[in-house]
Amino acid sequence: MKKQIITLSLGLMTVLAFGQKKQLKTAEKAIKMQQYSEALSAISSLDGLLAGMDEKYKAKYYFLKGQALAGKKDFEGAAESYNTLFSYEKEIKKQKYTKEAQPLLNKLVQEVSTLGANFYNNDKNYSEAAKNFALTYKLSPKDTAYLYNAAVSASLAKEYDTSLKYYRTLKEVGYTGIQTQYLATEKATGKVVNLGSKQQRDLMMKTGTYIKPENKTTTSKQADIVKNIGYILVNQGKTEEAIVALQEARKANPKDVNLILNEAQLYIKLEKMDKFGALMEEAVKLDPTNPVLFFNLGVVNANEGKTEAAINYYKKAIELKPDYGDAYMNLAVAMLAEEKEIVDEMNKNLSNFKKYDELQEKQRALYNKALPFIIKADSLNRTEGTVRSLLNIYDTLRMEKEADALRPIYKKMRSGN
Repeated sequence: MKKQIITLSLGLMTVLAFGQKKQLKTAEKAIKMQQYSEALSAISSLDGLLAGMDEKYKAKYYFLKGQALAGKKDFEGAAESYNTLFSYEKEIKKQKYTKEAQPLLNKLVQEVSTLGANFYNNDKNYSEAAKNFALTYKLSPKDTAYLYNAAVSASLAKEYDTSLKYYRTLKEVGYTGIQTQYLATEKATGKVVNLGSKQQRDLMMKTGTYIKPENKTTTSKQADIVKNIGYILVNQGKTEEAIVALQEARKANPKDVNLILNEAQLYIKLEKMDKFGALMEEAVKLDPTNPVLFFNLGVVNANEGKTEAAINYYKKAIELKPDYGDAYMNLAVAMLAEEKEIVDEMNKNLSNFKKYDELQEKQRALYNKALPFIIKADSLNRTEGTVRSLLNIYDTLRMEKEADALRPIYKKMRSGN
């Protein structure tokens, strides 16, 4: 009896194996004909037999299922199937299908990431871009940069909960985004170009079209990640959480000026300019040659009515950066701060001609003092504001030639033509 049962069992196993092989062949043929639904149907019929399936059929099952799912644009399912295949063949110490599947998975990752980039750059559909970048990261967890792209995209789509989740994951895994750029100067144009990899750069250098090879390391994105976490929390009305997030990051990196600036910018949003100013002072101590820090201190002091301090900070910013157009303009504005008091006095002395004339001369002297800085700001970066300011001063100082030359320019700028 036992012999008979065993014989029947072996016969059943042979039939089952034959059926598995047949279904896998059906799926393989359907995939070649791009009939992915039919292929998936054939493969799915074997799901219940997976536990007792022969090694060679089991590996092929995962391989074909990955292809069928990829054809159906179920990228996540395809990647899961391929990764299961890699683990399984590693376990049984065979790499038959892994060698074929790895390039297919790489192609899948490239396809999804390209889709994300197109949504981001061409369609400006940040919601879909975020989904595809996040999926790319899920398909290839070693490529953490895609999760960063997903976080940025979700934030632009105003999907703040999603963006916050991605940023916090990046923080937890210690993502820095630091990369080495392999640069060289194009001989024909003098333009510095990023050639992607050392191997590619070495190859291009041999052609003679590039000179001056150099490596450049990009800055860490950790401060930006913390800053963005803070901004999202502010947008969600979670002010205290935002401040805590930034302060915790600063404790870990007390000399990171970017983190100080990020916290300072948060206080601007909260309209706490006293705390903003205090952080700017702290930042200046760490980075005393940064003109932007002195410019910001100028803004803070000007807003607080500390005109002389503001003027000194703007001058320091200009000393460090002689082409700092905004600093020249703000310096002139700070110098003109006392004009209001002069004008108020003039209005009180309309019938006292002698006093009025004295005040008017004082006003003109103030304008003459500020004028060179506005001219400089205009020469560095002409805007409607710089031109308008110059016209007002030229008219007040009766500089008709200069005013007449500028008036048509101002009219054209205002009309937008």
